[in-house]
Amino acid sequence: MDIPATLAECADAVLRMPDARGKTAFSRACAAEWQRRWEGDRMPVGSASPPMQPARPDRPELLSPRDVPRRRPGTPEGRIAILHAIAHIELNAVDLHWDIIARFTHVKMPPGFYDDWVRAADEESKHFNLLADRLEAMGSHYGALPAHAGMWRAAEDTAEDLEARLAVVPMVLEARGLDVTPGMIALFEKAKDADTVAALNTIYAEEVGHVAYGSKWFHYLCGRHERDPRDAFHDLVTRYFHGPLKPPFNDEKRAEAGLPLDFYWPLAES
Repeated sequence: MDIPATLAECADAVLRMPDARGKTAFSRACAAEWQRRWEGDRMPVGSASPPMQPARPDRPELLSPRDVPRRRPGTPEGRIAILHAIAHIELNAVDLHWDIIARFTHVKMPPGFYDDWVRAADEESKHFNLLADRLEAMGSHYGALPAHAGMWRAAEDTAEDLEARLAVVPMVLEARGLDVTPGMIALFEKAKDADTVAALNTIYAEEVGHVAYGSKWFHYLCGRHERDPRDAFHDLVTRYFHGPLKPPFNDEKRAEAGLPLDFYWPLAES
């Protein structure tokens, strides 16, 4: 498939691609073309009419969170289930980052905004491929197990509000990954699975940047609208995120990503 003429059309094409490996390959090709043209004949951002929901493969079967089977994490089957769940999150993240590009072109943003989210989409595509490779090496594959059906809800809920999208997706959902990934790394270290540990360490390091992009552009928009970022974050998360935030929090990595304690602790469940 040829690379479209504008970045928004690239984003729209990724969102409409159902095959997981095909989606991530095309995502990476679009990101490479954007980076190649960053200096000189820059690719225009353009505009698009993205679908409300991205195309998805026939598998995995998508279930309500309470219906997704639980497996013991200390078993090989349990570790496969964990990797499958993370791969599903990463594939959704590919679409989330392209969606923020395609859906909000009517909001005037600097070129760096698009550069950040293209880089994030490219890295999420790499993350999915790392995890899909590990699943296959372990005798499984993406789609072999049921997955969470609610991953796209945050995108639908915030489709009309860029500030809300930034608050809920990178600054809440992706920040949660900073909290739980160290425990998963420890689990695979205990299983002496060095290849999976290496993949998870790559993901962990790069996810800090994605949360930071959310914080940076959220603060940028709050400055434009003369809103206090902390108060705006509390308002938007209370309005658009379903339920309290769940400790324990990785305060060190959250701070590295530009999330102060007084943003999220007041929203935590007691």
